[in-house]
This record gives sequence, structure tokens and C-alpha cells, in this order.
Amino acid sequence: MRILAVSGSLRHDSHNTQLLRAAIEAAPEGVEVELWEGLRDVPLYDQDLDTPEQIESVRRLREAWGSADAILFSTPEYNGSVPGVLKNAVDWASRPVRESALTNQTVSVIGASNGQFGAMWAQADLRKILGVAGARVVGDELPVARASEKFDREGRLLDGELFERLRLVLGTLAAEAVGPVASSSAAA
Repeated sequence: MRILAVSGSLRHDSHNTQLLRAAIEAAPEGVEVELWEGLRDVPLYDQDLDTPEQIESVRRLREAWGSADAILFSTPEYNGSVPGVLKNAVDWASRPVRESALTNQTVSVIGASNGQFGAMWAQADLRKILGVAGARVVGDELPVARASEKFDREGRLLDGELFERLRLVLGTLAAEAVGPVASSSAAA
């Protein structure tokens, strides 16, 4: 089982990227978490550019997101919502409609911020955006509040309880991603 981890932040020392690096360590047995770092390369969505001769960075995004068994998104909160760069990537990945990399893709959303609510509004918005784009959004949010206090100088997660909650999110995501395939195979 391969879960692709997508951070909604471009910042070098992003708490959301650190959270996804912790997810790599928290992955249950049989689950590989791979950090996807192509967000910076994706141009602003423009339908005129969305042609069969795909832009290379868009082709890589669609291929990576579409071939993953599941995707774990970690979003910061900018002005009470999802960062534009992450929304833009979802817009690219949601095309073509009903045949996109997100169509029926199993996804979960977590988030970290330095505020007291742990990017809850952004997580709620991203869950809605992904659902409208055709993804299967599963599991609960995982708000990481006061994120600067949760990681050491090397970016390692300090909070043991949070680590276990992250492991639970990954377990749920993996189980949901396998579930529909297993039940459809059993019915055949």
C-alpha cells in the first residue's frame, strides 16, 4: 500500500511538511508513505493550457496522484482557508472531469498551524474541495495547533499522542483505500 503525502505549504521548514515526514515514521506495517514535492512546479490553472500536450509538471502531478493507492493531504491555513497553491494543484488534478487523478481516489486531510485551532477551517474547506473534485474523502481531521511547539529543531514530532493519532489516520486511510477493491474482488 503506497500513500502519497502532499503538503499544502511551499515553506522550507513547513510544519505541514514536517507532519507528513512524521507520517512516514508512523506508517503502519505494510504501508509506505511517500512525500510528493512537486507543488512548486505546477503553473496556475488555465483551461487554455490544459491540452492533450500536457505541461510536464502537470503530467507528473496527475500521474503521481492518480497512481497512488491513497493520498494524505496536510494543509496550513491561510486567511481562514486552503492555500492557493494547493487549491491550484487540486484544480489541475481534477481534470478531465470523471477521468481525473482524483476521481474515486481515497484521500484524508490533516493540517497544522501555529494558531489554536490547527488549521480546522482549511481542513474543512479542503475536504469539501476534494469531494467536489471527485475524491473519496475518509477519516477525521487531525488538527495540529501551536505547531511550532510540536516539533524539535530538526523537524521531528515531539508529541507521542499526536504520533499515535497520525498512525490512526494512516491506518484508516489505508483500510478505506483497500476496502472497496477487496469487496469488489470478493463479489466477482
